[in-house]
Amino acid sequence: MTVESGTYRQGVVAAVTELIEPVLEDLGYELVEVQFRREAHGQVLRVIIFRPEGIGVDDCARVSREVSHLLDVEDIIGQSFNLEVSSPGLDRPLKNARDFARYRGSRVHVILGETSEEVVGMIEDIGDEQVVLETTGGTRVIPFSLVKKAKLVIDF
Repeated sequence: MTVESGTYRQGVVAAVTELIEPVLEDLGYELVEVQFRREAHGQVLRVIIFRPEGIGVDDCARVSREVSHLLDVEDIIGQSFNLEVSSPGLDRPLKNARDFARYRGSRVHVILGETSEEVVGMIEDIGDEQVVLETTGGTRVIPFSLVKKAKLVIDF
């Protein structure tokens, strides 16, 4: 398996996720995503974290120290890489039920796959297979399988 293969990258992401997720939970953070890819300045391991109070620079530094130490001890990557820790950001796409649940009570803009219909509404409820939005036209139940894109509506 080469370092550049998708299978290798997926294996690194899975191994890193399994290693760091319990530690991050103990520290009070939710692991949103782990990415491992080649970028202009080399291999990048990106760890994206969340907590309801928000993520600051001190949070990123704390998690970076913990993750770096774990990865040094376990040596599961086997090559040099740059570690980046960040928050999901407000404009990050909502991809799964956990993302929608994280922002319950927030307004979202959803584009449905088959029709490209656009729906804007407040996240009221989330199930395993669907999200319930309160829109100006009433309640809409949208199966996740129909969601093509979804993002938070940012009001300034």
